[in-house]
Amino acid sequence: MSRTRQLVAALRDALGSAEPLPPPPTVPEIPAPPARVYTPRPETRPFAAEAARHTTALLGIGHVGTRYATDVVLQFQAELAVAHAAVGTLLPAEWAAQNGFIGVKSRVNDHREFLLRPDLGRRLDDESVAIVQGKCIKGPDVQIIVADGLSAVACMGSGKALYDAVARACQARGLSVGSPIAARFARVWLEDEIGQEVGAKVAMILLGERPGLGTGDGLSAYVVHDPRCGKTDGDRNMISNIHARGTPIEDAAHRLASFAAAMIEQRTSGVTLDLARLGEAGERAPRAPQVRQKLVERRKGGAR
Repeated sequence: MSRTRQLVAALRDALGSAEPLPPPPTVPEIPAPPARVYTPRPETRPFAAEAARHTTALLGIGHVGTRYATDVVLQFQAELAVAHAAVGTLLPAEWAAQNGFIGVKSRVNDHREFLLRPDLGRRLDDESVAIVQGKCIKGPDVQIIVADGLSAVACMGSGKALYDAVARACQARGLSVGSPIAARFARVWLEDEIGQEVGAKVAMILLGERPGLGTGDGLSAYVVHDPRCGKTDGDRNMISNIHARGTPIEDAAHRLASFAAAMIEQRTSGVTLDLARLGEAGERAPRAPQVRQKLVERRKGGAR
């Protein structure tokens, strides 16, 4: 035996590896799994049922074994389809003129580019800059822009209604409102350039928000004081989930007009805006109970 093997054997003896292994432990008896494991649905669990009434999130849905129940899966797929359809819908070029708006667009050329290049959606193309400079009222207190954002469905569905409500609410507070503008392929920061070009004290963009499950029709509103290129998200205040199952249009309009008035009074916006001075408009109350819309019904033999 070589010297190396002798040293390895001695090391094994020193570490006790030459001793016999201990007997294996006794394996406890494992009971067989039940044929069916079922977690009761929300209607049989009061807490889950009550929580689910206050949100459109899927809460307390239960499960069958390790899987979701069939109707839950079908509802999820249907709501996902609603979101995909909202993102994939284009705002027609003629929508602005048909609804009394001055139409402009960002530097984006098509829908695919809009999704892949957010930076291009934040600036107007040359033709739109000329339109804003030549056709829009200069020096308003508030410049309101309606835009497609990530849900043209929301823009077409309630964009004009929200614009009208916000314009009325601003005028009721003695604020002048600029020309009605509708923007295609728009991102939030597009309001900065538009507000800068018209010399508005406050710019406000009302655009389709990124769809969630079953909420492809929601609008968001972003408000900024002294709009100009280079403003950041920290300079803005916003309200989201403006739709029938979230914040009602009239409530949103009241709060947005209060934002605009406070920004002009305080000469600031975003994180430095004193929301305590807005009074009721700056408060956040619990959301009223909601009823989740059932998109799919399951019956024997399949779903419809």
